[in-house]
Amino acid sequence: MNRRRKVIETGKTALIALLAASAVLLGWRTRLFNDFFSTVPFFGSVAELMRGGAGTAETGGASIREAALPVCIVITDDEGGHYGVRYDTETRNSVYDRTSSILTESLGSASEPLEISEDEWRAALSGPGLFFAYATPVKLSVLGGWLLDGWLSTRMTVFPEDVTLLHLCVAFGDDRSRFYFQDNESGLFYGADTASSTGKAQELEIYSANDALFAFETGVGAADNAPYIVLMPAREHPEIRAGGAGSAVELFDIALATLGHGDEASTTVQDEDGVIRRVGTQFSIRADMQGHVSYRRTDNLPPVGERQQQDEGEAIEQARVIVADTIGETCGSAEVFFESVEYSGGFYSVYFGYYIAGGRVHLLDDVNAARVSIFSGVVTEIELNFMSFEFTGEYIVLLPEKQALAAAGGEFMLCYPDTGTQSLQPVWALRQ
Repeated sequence: MNRRRKVIETGKTALIALLAASAVLLGWRTRLFNDFFSTVPFFGSVAELMRGGAGTAETGGASIREAALPVCIVITDDEGGHYGVRYDTETRNSVYDRTSSILTESLGSASEPLEISEDEWRAALSGPGLFFAYATPVKLSVLGGWLLDGWLSTRMTVFPEDVTLLHLCVAFGDDRSRFYFQDNESGLFYGADTASSTGKAQELEIYSANDALFAFETGVGAADNAPYIVLMPAREHPEIRAGGAGSAVELFDIALATLGHGDEASTTVQDEDGVIRRVGTQFSIRADMQGHVSYRRTDNLPPVGERQQQDEGEAIEQARVIVADTIGETCGSAEVFFESVEYSGGFYSVYFGYYIAGGRVHLLDDVNAARVSIFSGVVTEIELNFMSFEFTGEYIVLLPEKQALAAAGGEFMLCYPDTGTQSLQPVWALRQ
């Protein structure tokens, strides 16, 4: 009897452990723990980032966060009707909260992708499913790191390492989903079977078709050059008020507090133009009245034997934490998104841009919102352009998107050019 009771108790313990593990996995799948994770930077504190003493994905115990969100999401129903969201940031975020777990499950359970025809890709866009479009190309491996929180990043080994994408799709079948994407460099299309159930698709029935169309569905001749741009029926777009994010002193203090050199011996001076400079034994930092803040690390880089191995996704996340805690805190109603990364001579340079109401803000002199340079896990240079953006409550009527497509002869996007005035007017611009 005692032996039988011992077996029963052992079985209970195993069952409890299994249920606990299932609960943790469900929490990850449904992004239940995002609010907790978001309080813990992936690489530790920003001060640790600056000193190069940060942890790694395996030891940090925290979540990678999306450095950019899709600028457009389309939900297609069983009858082929499209519900699209592109220019309403609040609605886009709400839809993404409902759909990102579907994308995560499909990506995390996808088999090795195989090349497919463009006809199959278009059939997937026209049938029941989800479509996501990013403002700038992102590596699929980096996207997987954002969505899978680094936990199941080993799943990404089934995908080509260097494939970049702007567009991806999850198609709903009778029982399972199927994952599709287009390689932005080659233009080729790929599809992969998944173990993801289509049960969650029923939750999307609250969204009714709103006349969104893919360009290839319009019959417009110029659609051949940009077939997968999503055309929305709205013609009115908000006017934006641009302003400073603070005085040179305030921005200097924000940057200095974030970058973590408060205890280091240094000298601070302010010249007659209001420019503030601080020079320490390991760094220099400068802030001016136009909101530009620059940082340079002046000590020696780590010797060869002490250099960290860092991949592109880790560099982007390291830069994202810094940008989020600086210009991301002072930009008002705008968003700051990752746009591109360059790698040369061991240095990663990560670039970010401002986005608002589905449009990109083009700053004066075509500068970026931020640039962060990293060598072997050590931040060596930072350029920050602090600005704040708010809605004026006024709207501007633009050319209908079908006509804009024909006029552009190809892909175009909503932009807010910064002309040096407070008022930013929306315009259609060719995509570069």
